[in-house]
Amino acid sequence: MTAGVGTLLALAFLVPLGLTLGGQAREEAIADAARRSALVTGALAISTDAEVVTRAIEASGGDPATRPVVHGLGVDSTTGRADAAQLAQAREQGRSLVVDIDGGVLRLDPVVLGERTAVVEVFVPDAALDAGGGRWWLLIGVAVALVGAAMLVVDRLAARAADASRALVKAALAIGDGDLGVRVEPNGPRELVEAGHAFNRMAQRLVAARTEERELVADLSHRLRTPLTVLRLDAEALESDDTSVGSFSQAELDYRRGIRRIRQAIVTLEGEIDVLIKTTRKAVATEAAPPATCDVSEVVRDRMVFWAALAGDQNRPHRVSGAQLRIPAPVPRAELAAALDAVIGNVFRYTPQGTAFEVAVSRRDGYVAIRIDDAGPGIANPDRALRRGASDQGSTGLGLDIAKRVALQANGSVSIDRAHLGGASVVMLLADPEATPRQVSRFGLVGRMAREGREQKAGGRRWPRQRPTDR
Repeated sequence: MTAGVGTLLALAFLVPLGLTLGGQAREEAIADAARRSALVTGALAISTDAEVVTRAIEASGGDPATRPVVHGLGVDSTTGRADAAQLAQAREQGRSLVVDIDGGVLRLDPVVLGERTAVVEVFVPDAALDAGGGRWWLLIGVAVALVGAAMLVVDRLAARAADASRALVKAALAIGDGDLGVRVEPNGPRELVEAGHAFNRMAQRLVAARTEERELVADLSHRLRTPLTVLRLDAEALESDDTSVGSFSQAELDYRRGIRRIRQAIVTLEGEIDVLIKTTRKAVATEAAPPATCDVSEVVRDRMVFWAALAGDQNRPHRVSGAQLRIPAPVPRAELAAALDAVIGNVFRYTPQGTAFEVAVSRRDGYVAIRIDDAGPGIANPDRALRRGASDQGSTGLGLDIAKRVALQANGSVSIDRAHLGGASVVMLLADPEATPRQVSRFGLVGRMAREGREQKAGGRRWPRQRPTDR
């Protein structure tokens, strides 16, 4: 395409230029003939003597074959190339004529000498008329050079665009095959550079979307632990399934075998949930939508109805404080309920039966604080416990991470401290939508809450401390 367009442009400009140069060369040759003819006509105006005219002709210079010839005076008249008709035409018109003949052109200049008219003839050969004949080869060379240079430049530019396009196609095919880690190096024209950056952003969004989807699967799977924990504890509360000792009726044997099957099914279900959680990816790049608002006190009261029944079966002392008044928080109700279930479920999962716990709700310094304390062994490494997927107890390590994500969604945080009951104290801070947060340290606020709790319980009953664990 470049060669074709370049050739057309060269023809459009160089052909008129060549014709113009050719006409200019013809005009210059005829003008030179007029100059030489003027030398002779000037001499005739002074004298018609043959010797004077001959000297003027020799003084005109040039090739002897093309020197001026004077007709009508008998001076070299036999060497002229003009015929009688052309000479007569020049005498009749009384002005200079340029006539074409074989091999060139003739310039005829009439000179009136009294009663007679002489004619000065100057022959201009074709070689002189086309003295710039080599210009066509020069122009052809220039055209070829311009077209070649244009092709080379366009080829380099097109090669960059083609390479960038092929890289985009290759990366798109890789994305289609499931390789979301592929990226391109934006290069080439500006449009392809922008397309490369857009492709990389798209790939990052795809990775983030898939990661968020898989993490959501992990979190939803972790929520199944709450009803599963209840089933397991209820199954453990049933009579022993040992059928190897004693004498039992067939109905009792069937009953005990049923208990064994239930317990085995619960163990199997727990294993399947663990596999489902652990096989999902842990990295996430979430772009949460603006959260809804719920009543923290109402959610705490509602979830404690569920957990209080289970605590009664396990003889766990428990208390709820500060959940009498409406306390709004910028999180969806279901998300906050899931976070509470995850933290309280850890208390039931990692502390022995009979271990006391407490849930407290308060508002201060522009934050809503939810504190879950227990009298268990505590948490040996709080920083590790707050990292997603980290646990030394064989679990998925997602319980506290669910609470942390909910708190971050509400512009808050989660921290772990020593509870006044002797065990772990997990504090969730949520931004209060009805107040402006003060410029205070969240960690300082949590520490102050823990100290106040210890002061309230000072002198009261203390539960024995147990060995710290990770959750």
